[in-house]
Amino acid sequence: MGIDRKKILLVFFISILVIGIGWGVFLYINLTKQNNFLIQEVSLLTTSLSHAKELFLRVQKENTELTHLLEAEKEKISAAQSQIQNMSEVVGTLQKLSQTDKELLKKYSKVYFLNENYIPSRLSRVDPQYTLLPEKEFYFHSDALPFLSAMISSAKKDGMNLKISSAYRSFEDQMLLKTGYKMIYGSGANQFSADQGYSEHQLGTTVDLTTPTLKQLTEEFDKTPEYTWLRNNAYVYGFILSYPKGNSYYEYEPWHWRFVGIALARRLHNEKKNFYDLAQREIDTYLVSIFDR
Repeated sequence: MGIDRKKILLVFFISILVIGIGWGVFLYINLTKQNNFLIQEVSLLTTSLSHAKELFLRVQKENTELTHLLEAEKEKISAAQSQIQNMSEVVGTLQKLSQTDKELLKKYSKVYFLNENYIPSRLSRVDPQYTLLPEKEFYFHSDALPFLSAMISSAKKDGMNLKISSAYRSFEDQMLLKTGYKMIYGSGANQFSADQGYSEHQLGTTVDLTTPTLKQLTEEFDKTPEYTWLRNNAYVYGFILSYPKGNSYYEYEPWHWRFVGIALARRLHNEKKNFYDLAQREIDTYLVSIFDR
């Protein structure tokens, strides 16, 4: 009985050992398979991650290229808009020039000639309060008249008493005036009076100014406070003295003031130059802005 028990125990232990070994082998094989599976999964994930990284870099590169293309297109659009704006400004300038009388800034004293048919595009009557003879009608270029009225009104506020003794004169008016001067002064009239067609007055943008005290046009005007005021302020309203001392066109005329626009008048004032000192092509560049404020 004792031997049989030992055998039974031995067989039992051997069976347990075999089962344990088998179970261990089973677990080892199973774990090995799982490990290999995990290794494959990790490999696949690594490959997928690598592909994802490559895709990300490709997309990032394409995105950068698209960003550059977008910026380039924006620059093109901006340049096109700028060109359109410039073209619009050019068209506006050309349209403005086409509507502006090209004669208004010409040097008419013994240089350019206005024929007998020339009349300013629009003339308006000057307010009688600004004239030396309220009962007489004086006319001035309609677009320049507001500048003239503003100048005389401003002078009045400063205590000056400027009066207009002459404004627009037609070709015929200038011819009659010059004929009268020739009858009195002979050829000497050419020194202070323009022939018909050469007078700035025919443009409708020129006035002769005086004071109620002086009444007539005389060089004594330059000794008045009104003349000093004009020398210091007329350019602000676009007016210049056409024939200052030493000019080569006519005798000194301190009463003769011409509207040339604020931009040109300011330049002449600041640079201490005279209208007739500039080349005509240089003067013409101010035509487009002659009525700008």
